Amino acid sequence: GGGAYGAAKAGGAFDLVRFVQQPQVLARIVSAVFALIVFACLVGDGYTSQPDDPQLFCIFNRNEDACRYGIGIGVLAFLACIFFFMVDVYFPQISNTTDRKYLVLADLGFSGVWTFLWFIGFCFLTNQWSWAEDVYIGADSARAAITFSFFSIFSWGLLLTFAY
Repeated sequence: GGGAYGAAKAGGAFDLVRFVQQPQVLARIVSAVFALIVFACLVGDGYTSQPDDPQLFCIFNRNEDACRYGIGIGVLAFLACIFFFMVDVYFPQISNTTDRKYLVLADLGFSGVWTFLWFIGFCFLTNQWSWAEDVYIGADSARAAITFSFFSIFSWGLLLTFAY
């Protein structure tokens, strides 16, 4: 309900079923899963080598920055989802409106920045993938990373809306 920054009053018992049914919690879980998929695809199959050369290279047009970017924003997004999930758990127990204000603003700012970074990541990975040649092993993982980067734009945009 209303009240100070999204909660009517502090205190009360924790209700897991009611908590998990909240739209922002569901969106946060979905965002965490998308981030996990992106960085797992890039860590698992994002690097390959030639049969005659053991040196690993990024499958996105041999651009190491593309793999690093996807892994970096994926890991940080996953960790942020865990952090803000914990904030969502403890938020009703926080009685100080100033603390609530800063947590809501942090969620708003982080969600806004990460929506933008996922957009950049989608564009960057898609561009580098379009220039990649002769990639057979890891191609499905690359496509999955691109796809879930795209989905992450909307899931983080939804989190931005809920924080607003």
